[in-house]
Amino acid sequence: MDTTVSTDPNNITSGRPLLVGPSQPEPPYPIFVSGNVVQGFGRGGKQLGIPTANLPESAVAAALQNIPIGVYYGWAQVQHGEVRPMVMSLGWNPYFKNEKRSGEVHIIHGFAEDFYGQEMRVAILGFVREEKDYKSLEDLVADIRFDIRVALKSLEREAYLKIKDDQFFS
Repeated sequence: MDTTVSTDPNNITSGRPLLVGPSQPEPPYPIFVSGNVVQGFGRGGKQLGIPTANLPESAVAAALQNIPIGVYYGWAQVQHGEVRPMVMSLGWNPYFKNEKRSGEVHIIHGFAEDFYGQEMRVAILGFVREEKDYKSLEDLVADIRFDIRVALKSLEREAYLKIKDDQFFS
């Protein structure tokens, strides 16, 4: 089974694996964090076309106690709704030159409305890639879109699917 994209050196995702992580989550995963969705920088949906829900700083600090800055995959839930796949950036977002760390969760679902102030629960299950800077906004968006594909593929495995039913999401 082919698990990488093309080897075109001009493609930002060239050589990246489509499936990441072991066959089941291994320590320090899963990492469970929650908090009310806070206003972010307003870039995800508007500038990137990839809406994000931002975790409060306390949740970001809790998540980063056991893992480095980077991009992760797992499951997320808003206000006891359906548990959905997510990809999450934990870090500084160097392309935008952030001055504080953020936890930006892209829940892979088309929501009709924003949900600021609502509780979001996140199960971080694995590492996708390190955080990096980009030459262009197009490269950033291409990498995020590939991160989404990686998350969906990596979450298909039975041990990862089971975590959707964890009592954390009850």
